[in-house]
Amino acid sequence: MKTTEDAEEDTGGQKLRPKSQEPVRIAVMLGLFIGAAALGYAGYACYAPRSQLYGRTYLGAGPGSRQLALTYDDGPNDPHTLRLLEVLARHDVKATFFLIGRFVAEKPEIAREVARAGHAIGNHTFNHPNLIFCSAARVRSELEQCRKILADTVGEHSTLWRPPFGARAPHVLSVARKLGLEPVMWTVSSNDWKIHTADGIERRVAERIRGGDVILMHDGGHVRMGADRARTVEATDRLIRRCKDEGYEFVTVAEMMNTGSKQEAGGRTQDAGSA
Repeated sequence: MKTTEDAEEDTGGQKLRPKSQEPVRIAVMLGLFIGAAALGYAGYACYAPRSQLYGRTYLGAGPGSRQLALTYDDGPNDPHTLRLLEVLARHDVKATFFLIGRFVAEKPEIAREVARAGHAIGNHTFNHPNLIFCSAARVRSELEQCRKILADTVGEHSTLWRPPFGARAPHVLSVARKLGLEPVMWTVSSNDWKIHTADGIERRVAERIRGGDVILMHDGGHVRMGADRARTVEATDRLIRRCKDEGYEFVTVAEMMNTGSKQEAGGRTQDAGSA
């Protein structure tokens, strides 16, 4: 009769693991892997601009459209918002500005200039926090404070809003919708906060345009007033010239939405007529 020592010698000194434990170990490892993957995707979906996992957000008119929507975050910013307005006026282009409430309070005259120039103005919260780490009450406060300072400063404005850092979660979108706000993301990011030349910003955007795009740029910086956005201003000038030469039309996000709604309504009418 073999002893335990004899069995260990037959297996090279390694203790035999009971076969019945092997399926359990595999199942546990597989469960951990699936859980980690699901958690990773859930985190990714909080920031991925195209993700619709936590609720619908606006992503443009879609490929095939000849419309483009320029959007600018983190203003008003002195002096670069005003310089950007000069470029847009020179090209007769209207854009969408997502303004930070505390900067509107600091530079109300610049916010009024944006409104007077006929650009769309949206909500970018009052303090620019990462909303996924905020309670529902804090999310509501950030959006309501920004809406109030915008109303007090520029009067009537759009119901568009963009979450800081693009970060959203179910409770964030739920609060925003209860306030009647329309979440707007983007399909093309300029990365203008980390690309150090106007040429690089222009090239990055131009290479990614497919038509119907919402383009993310910045006329300010969320950390402080006075962020240097000279490169973004210059890149905007170049990009407008380039895209107009290619047959694109620049519109506000609201105009792009309305065009899409009319096209959908027209399609439904046509389908009904041919039924």
